[in-house]
Amino acid sequence: MLKSDSTTARKTLGAPDGNQSPKENKGAPIVAGFLRQIEPAGPDAEPGIKDAVSERTPAQEATPDLQPTEPGSTAHPAGEIELKLLVDADRMAHFGAAPVIAANARNKGSRKRLKSVYYDTPERALRRAGLSLRVRQSGTRFVQTVKSDVADDPLRRGEWEASVPSLAPDVALAMPFIPEKLRGQLDAQPLEAVFKADIHRHTRIVDLPSGTVEVAFDRGDLTAGGRSMPVSEIELELKSGGASAIYEIALRLAEHGTVRPSIRSKSARGFDLAADQPPSARRPRKLGLDPSVALDEAFAAILRSCFLHLLQSLPAAEDGRNPEGVHQLRVSLRRLRSALDLMRSVGALGNLDALRSEAKWLAQGLSAARDWDVFQLDTLPAIAKACPSVTGFDALARVAAQRQAEAYRGVRNALDDRRCALFLIGLGGWIETRGWRNGVAPEDLGRLAEPAVNFAERVLSEQYAKVLKRGRRFKSLTVDELHRVRLATKRLRYLGEFLLPLYEDRKSARKFARRLAGLQEELGVFNDMAVTASLLDGLGADDRDSTIAAAAIAGWQARASIGVQQALQDSWRNFTAARVPWTRQGQQS
Repeated sequence: MLKSDSTTARKTLGAPDGNQSPKENKGAPIVAGFLRQIEPAGPDAEPGIKDAVSERTPAQEATPDLQPTEPGSTAHPAGEIELKLLVDADRMAHFGAAPVIAANARNKGSRKRLKSVYYDTPERALRRAGLSLRVRQSGTRFVQTVKSDVADDPLRRGEWEASVPSLAPDVALAMPFIPEKLRGQLDAQPLEAVFKADIHRHTRIVDLPSGTVEVAFDRGDLTAGGRSMPVSEIELELKSGGASAIYEIALRLAEHGTVRPSIRSKSARGFDLAADQPPSARRPRKLGLDPSVALDEAFAAILRSCFLHLLQSLPAAEDGRNPEGVHQLRVSLRRLRSALDLMRSVGALGNLDALRSEAKWLAQGLSAARDWDVFQLDTLPAIAKACPSVTGFDALARVAAQRQAEAYRGVRNALDDRRCALFLIGLGGWIETRGWRNGVAPEDLGRLAEPAVNFAERVLSEQYAKVLKRGRRFKSLTVDELHRVRLATKRLRYLGEFLLPLYEDRKSARKFARRLAGLQEELGVFNDMAVTASLLDGLGADDRDSTIAAAAIAGWQARASIGVQQALQDSWRNFTAARVPWTRQGQQS
């Protein structure tokens, strides 16, 4: 059942004898606007073979610890500053001639053909565990690579390489970087080729006053069985200097033509292609904030979480086959706006209003698609099944499907809009350079250094009080008043997701979060009924059967609202009885 939005690198190849060696890029990891600063590589570093950061499948709840476990092994995950831009294949040469490239590239660059084969067990044990294993050929060289997310940083990839004699994998070389619980499966189930990548890469080194960036223009195909998928993307990797260089190039390329920032790797795309399934869309990862963290660092973690959620949702939303894509993208934008509102509590921080306005603009392009998804995939079939004697549901579904298709065209238009790309790239740069500090009044800078827990207690108390005030005499509230309660509750829910991790050691925090989520869900069900009524009013179904079906839906929901009212009142009572975790009483729970 669908839920409404109310519910909620440089590499060092292995030695000639095949010994495994770690990746050694000393850059800072950036993925589509994300940055974690570490010492950048030297300006004379030679470009290496690399791939993009991949996303995990929904089943991958935990990230394996890929520290080598064999005696004497010393490999460690390495980082890179990288931003990927998806572009139309017939425009690739256009971007290659962009002024920022033409005026600043050292030379005409180098060209390579990269052939890769990605392997897994028949049951996809590696992918389920958040791992990928590929062998790549470049000229006469063959390199085997194991990749994994780092447990405490979803934007950074662990990566280990070894030279191999052919495109066939050498499992023994990969074993030190495979979690022990998976090794038995690899012994019992031989690896099989899942898909292939054939990429033509044109690499150029671009020097700006702020830094040196490797720009790789990738064109090719992924193939699995009888299916294929084109690849057309530009990868920007910082080689030396400051992260502003990579953002400067990305923004100037976005101004030159249509680009789409992405963190979806070739690996993720290839496995979905092999399974013939749409991109996945997931809920955001739970934040982990230490109670002693400073407010400035907490803001960075919260915004990074929102931005990651947003970028992870984009492929499924654009693809359109998985309705969870638009849902999660819409939720991510609401979370982002709530985070920006939260930061406004500190003072006049730079660019908050402009970023919030852009997030609101993008979210407006998603609302209709989400409403029709809920109607088509949840509301209509459930009521049609419950009312088999009523005719016209099929006719009504056809009319609704047309509106749904129109709404998804609007989604794709918004995501293809240059305004969207500029927003995403600008947002990423603002977050990772902590641009909110710019223009901050001197008296507010000190507040950013204070413990986040002090700030959390104040803002959570204020929003909790607002919810209680709007919910006063709850049983007698009108539909409009319940809508205001829902909005206040939703904001408290997002603030709770951001700040309750500061109180994670308290049982009261978990109980409060559960009851808050329950209340928001019931309020969302009630709101969905109002949305359904507005959709039916705007359908314009003029044939008799469709009109009968629409009337049946309206009548069914009117009757169901009686039961919803009782469930809503129960959820309100449970919520108000929960002890808030940020008080002294909450500390005792």
